[in-house]
Amino acid sequence: MASLSFDLRLPRRPLQAVGTEAPEHPPRAATLRPQPAVKPRHWQVQLLQLLRRRLERNGHNDVLINAGPGAGKTLGALLSFEQLEREGRLQRLLVFCHRSSIASQWLASAARLGVDLQEWQPGLELSDRPGQQAPHGLLLTYQAAGRNLALLEQQLQSTAWGPWLAIADEVHHLGMDPEEPEATAWGHAFSRLSAGARLRLGLTGTPFRADNLAFCAARRIQVHDGQEWVEQIAPDLSVEPRELIAAGDVRPLEFRFQDGWVDHGRQGELGDSERSPLSQEQRESWRARNLRRAIRLGDSSSIALRLLLNARRRLDVVRREHSGAGGLVIARDIAHARRICGLLEEEGDRVHLVHSQDPEAAQRMEAFKAGEADWLVSIDMCAEGFDAPRLRVVAYLTTVVTRTRFVQGITRAVRMDVERSALETVPRHPSYVFAPADPLLMQYARTWSLSEPYVLRPKTVEAEPEASGAGRAPVLPLQALDDGAGAVIRMRGPQLPNFRVQR
Repeated sequence: MASLSFDLRLPRRPLQAVGTEAPEHPPRAATLRPQPAVKPRHWQVQLLQLLRRRLERNGHNDVLINAGPGAGKTLGALLSFEQLEREGRLQRLLVFCHRSSIASQWLASAARLGVDLQEWQPGLELSDRPGQQAPHGLLLTYQAAGRNLALLEQQLQSTAWGPWLAIADEVHHLGMDPEEPEATAWGHAFSRLSAGARLRLGLTGTPFRADNLAFCAARRIQVHDGQEWVEQIAPDLSVEPRELIAAGDVRPLEFRFQDGWVDHGRQGELGDSERSPLSQEQRESWRARNLRRAIRLGDSSSIALRLLLNARRRLDVVRREHSGAGGLVIARDIAHARRICGLLEEEGDRVHLVHSQDPEAAQRMEAFKAGEADWLVSIDMCAEGFDAPRLRVVAYLTTVVTRTRFVQGITRAVRMDVERSALETVPRHPSYVFAPADPLLMQYARTWSLSEPYVLRPKTVEAEPEASGAGRAPVLPLQALDDGAGAVIRMRGPQLPNFRVQR
């Protein structure tokens, strides 16, 4: 089997600083800690070198890293700080993240590397005191930063931290809109709090937003798209999922799109109906109606139920070689999710339901990671930062069809752990995605392993809708009245060179 690019079992040899000059800021005594048993991946070494170069020059201090799920962004950032702090180039760090469940992962990774990272509390001392040292860094959520902005600004301004690093995890959440600062409060809070940082490091796996806004810690460049000059977000380092697949760092994905048809008509009227094929529909309003109908759970001939049963069968197959494997269903809303849970439980499966209104959602997610359920049914809770290497099957049953949300959802199933890495060859055994054969979702599946540029388009003024004709008799709108399942459309991930396939 090919050697791993990221083996947590091997001791890491200390990385040497570039050049022989003495460090400007000698490391603190607290940095004399055991070397972390981590061998950095190639891109993580590149990140360290990039941050060194930025520290050696004045001026632009924003660094944006685009790396897919499972790339090791958290460890890469902490390894870089740990080394730069050991070299005396940095002294502290401040980590921002968008969810408390992700904060716990940062704390665990930091502890593994010997970095003293603590959650911020209003009374926490930021500077060294007689007889004791402050932590290497602080961790807080974007929400906490916005709520305590004045207090945090006062503490940071009155603290002699020396050169420090600000890290923004999933930085695309930090949108910037000068015209509506309240709508982008997280971004403005981060910008103000990180103003004194020597470097600002933004981490993201999906470097784009649906609202056409720029975000913090991201460099913008002018590009010509053939018709006009536009701005584009330019990552300083981009690690595409296909590179991680080829290295064996993450799993490839295989897609199973459930095709079918939907009958459209006017409720209670005869005639004036049309049958629309799910995978071939190009009219946007019809495509959206098709998808809303397709995710409904009906009888055995319905698209959603056929999709769900196929996903269950695939998980049974996967468990023949990965006994602890589990599945994730992404549902539309709470009522929809409960119906899905009921169907899975009728088949004898153990199911956990998580949603934002459930105070025990975080505990249920952790229980799923530990193997206490066969399926996790989620409404927008298991996307960014949800790390469960046992997850091998995803059923996408929601009407949300933005590329960001789709890619974030399906890539929960690409992560590897050390135990499975030792058992599988490269490329790794695939995970599976089941979804309705919506044309947009199939388009995203073809390109999920490629990084696409995020282009900021000029704002346009929307045209006023035309007034409806007076005196017309009201006409009932077309509705999706019936549906039926068809064939399954199979789609594989990127084709790797033959020499990457290990026998």
